[in-house]
Amino acid sequence: MSDMITTLAFYMRFPFVRYALIVGVLIALCSSLLGVTLVLKRFSYIGDGLSHVAFGAMAVAAVLNLTNDTLLVMPVTVVAAILLLRTGQNTKIHGDAAIAMLSVGSLAVGYLLLNLFSTSTNINGDVCGTLFGSTSILTLTTAEVWLCVAASVVVIFIYVFFYNKIFAVTFDENFAKATGTRANLYNMLIALLTAVTIVVGMRIMGTMLISSLIIFPALSAMRIFRQFRSVVIASAVISIICFFIGLVASYAFSTPTGASIVIVNLIVFLLCFAAGLIRKKAA
Repeated sequence: MSDMITTLAFYMRFPFVRYALIVGVLIALCSSLLGVTLVLKRFSYIGDGLSHVAFGAMAVAAVLNLTNDTLLVMPVTVVAAILLLRTGQNTKIHGDAAIAMLSVGSLAVGYLLLNLFSTSTNINGDVCGTLFGSTSILTLTTAEVWLCVAASVVVIFIYVFFYNKIFAVTFDENFAKATGTRANLYNMLIALLTAVTIVVGMRIMGTMLISSLIIFPALSAMRIFRQFRSVVIASAVISIICFFIGLVASYAFSTPTGASIVIVNLIVFLLCFAAGLIRKKAA
């Protein structure tokens, strides 16, 4: 135990580790809050679709040699979230079909552009690092950290401020509309917050794995708790703890950051699932 604490204290001496920890905790918190709503609304796969859109936008930014790809990736992903929500409400193209089309199409376009126009000598390595997370989290600049912090704080503030409306839309959208709540507006707000969280979190998890921060903590919390507020709080706590353990493990064992965090989340979910079964049988 003392050796682990000593190792952790050693890593915390480096600024890039502190940056990764600050940004990661905030992203984990944002993802877990939104994840509960998305999972309950059976729209959790939107995170995966938007992350693939962000990959396509990143490929375009790389081809255009943009120094700050966030300036392109953020608005493109936000627009995709709006279009996805609008298309998902169309009876001709259901939500899951729209997400699948957008997801696969964006991945294909991004990979094609990188192969045709990229000047990198290791395209496959760059693509793999973008999709599954790489050492980019270790090279965050101070400006990027402040951008991530600002975006995360805005997402958390908006979620907390509109908590009651989001709760109403999550559980009974028809009843919310009947009481005068603008359900479509708050659905749009949820999609936009998800898009911002995904763009900010891609630097840590990669575009393929960022959706795990949205899904796993919420599912784990739901195995133990039943009330919405309890699930939200538990999801946030689980997400932060899993991120911290995964980040430390990735440094200690030289494993990919994103994959390490996902594995920790998977283990916690299995433990919560087992605990839920035991409690159910005991009752």
